[in-house]
Amino acid sequence: MEVARDISEGFARNVISAKFNDDVVETATPLDENGSLVLFTWNDDEGKKAFWHSSAHVLAQALEELYPGVKLWVGPAIENGFYYDVDLGDNTISEKDFKTIESKMLEIARGKHDFKMRAVSKQEALAYYENKNEYKVELIENLEDGTITFCDHDTFTDLCRGGHIPNTGKIKAVKIMAVAGAYYKGDENEKQLTRVYGISFPKQKELTEYLHLLEEAKKRDHRKLGKELELFTFSQKVGQGLPLWLPKGAALRERLENFLKAAQKKAGYEMVVTPHIGQKELYVTSGHYAKYGEDSFQPISTPAEGEEFLLKPMNCPHHCEIYNTKPFSYKDLPKRYAEFGTVYRYEQSGELHGLTRVRGFTQDDAHIFCTPDQLDQEFKEVIDLVLYVFGSLGFEDFTAQVSVRDPKQPEKYIGSSENWDKAEKAILNAAKDKGLDFVVEEGEAAFYGPKLDFMVKDALGRKWQLGTIQVDYNLPERFDLTYKGADNEFHRPVMIHRAPFGSMERFVAILLEHTAGNFPLWLMPEQAVVISISEKYEKYAQKVLNLLENNEIRALADDRNETVGKKIREAELAKIPYMIIVGEEEKQNNKINVRKHGGEEIGALSVEEFVEHINEEVDKSLKTFK
Repeated sequence: MEVARDISEGFARNVISAKFNDDVVETATPLDENGSLVLFTWNDDEGKKAFWHSSAHVLAQALEELYPGVKLWVGPAIENGFYYDVDLGDNTISEKDFKTIESKMLEIARGKHDFKMRAVSKQEALAYYENKNEYKVELIENLEDGTITFCDHDTFTDLCRGGHIPNTGKIKAVKIMAVAGAYYKGDENEKQLTRVYGISFPKQKELTEYLHLLEEAKKRDHRKLGKELELFTFSQKVGQGLPLWLPKGAALRERLENFLKAAQKKAGYEMVVTPHIGQKELYVTSGHYAKYGEDSFQPISTPAEGEEFLLKPMNCPHHCEIYNTKPFSYKDLPKRYAEFGTVYRYEQSGELHGLTRVRGFTQDDAHIFCTPDQLDQEFKEVIDLVLYVFGSLGFEDFTAQVSVRDPKQPEKYIGSSENWDKAEKAILNAAKDKGLDFVVEEGEAAFYGPKLDFMVKDALGRKWQLGTIQVDYNLPERFDLTYKGADNEFHRPVMIHRAPFGSMERFVAILLEHTAGNFPLWLMPEQAVVISISEKYEKYAQKVLNLLENNEIRALADDRNETVGKKIREAELAKIPYMIIVGEEEKQNNKINVRKHGGEEIGALSVEEFVEHINEEVDKSLKTFK
């Protein structure tokens, strides 16, 4: 691959080819640490990051031209698009201004202006922004001389570390998505700036497809579906971020729990139950209080006894204490304790979002205490359990992420380097042996140990982190956990943390949006509705309902004085998988007429044939855990 190198004021600009769909474009990027060039594509995170960061510069130029005197702060690429934080002075931006900003951005982009990086001294950088932009001045003051670069295109200049496409002409479609307030430096005591969000693409077709996906996502929003399907609700009187599960939602949760409990029983887990509170000292010992104390609810004091309790922020310290109730030998291990334990974290009100970000949630938690020799096999068996859960719930597109320490910030983690090395090696070996498609991410480990996360792609192509497995050598030390080995000496067990669902609340939210509320048949609140075409056939409808219930089919009868058409439409909206129509012909022939959700006509069946049909569909979707 040829490299065009432009040396300007000590700054090396490397230009490489990169494919954005069918278009070959160049991407300006520095060499990697080995001096090698990396090919970025539109499907690469780095390629999109360069494209969207370049678009943020175009947005900033458009804002400067449309709103003279505007002061820029920062404009990064984000997961979907980019934003720029600006001080608009006396100006404001609302949705009615979006089209004007978009037009200006496209006008600039059509100029095909090159993005050119140049190195500047700290003194030059400060002089450029002096008396013009106090935000950039403060930013520069915290930078080291010799590491400061500007990026120029057209008449626009910005303080920038780089990562750009070669010129603005690659940007063919833009959309301003939203405008919001954002505190300077994220500090609520500082001035509130205006954050303008946008997204861009190298083709108009891709923007159109993206906006279509957004509309589909709105239809699938779990908050909307949860209300329509009567699964859960929230109450200001109960408190923000504290979901209330309605009867159908509670039944759905119970089925999910029973599904996992059955698999755990086969895998040798023992169910335990722990309190919703614990003494503060418990979490001080575990190290959680030092790391997460600010995110927990404040301690509950009992002045008469001089005690302090916390609402339980996690289950693992409690399980350590359960392990400590009796002595174990190596012959007793592994011990696998599982619990659907409700925990509490004090999330900021602005961060709460439906079921995906709450203050009280139930984890499908389990902790395995094993010998070092058992670690590899136990970890692989947990992977098998996670894959079984995914397979039974329709999550087929996923990758894995091995999260390890950030070697540059050892102070973020507890425990010895030796134990961390062993834990990271165990996870990497298990991931390789199981043939997982995985990446390694530095700095993403939990403070007490590395972990394996599964990144699941849903029906709309969005990625969600589900199914976490962690290896922990540190909590066994902090709680002085031991077992007697074959040498008659005491040793530390290794601890595995795992939660295939993660939390029941977040998992249900993701499942709702993935399936649009059309859950696998085995999980549906109601699998069928019996609809009589008139009052005359209600007794036969009740007979059919009783037969279905006797065969453990979840069904209900709709005997309201409404038209059959309306009953079918409402059953469709409720996403009930099967509609059973009964009238004179069905009664005479002792049959039922079956219609599937979505309009497919199955036709006349006996109740026995329908039950067999349901069971076959359930068996097909519900995998067998071995």
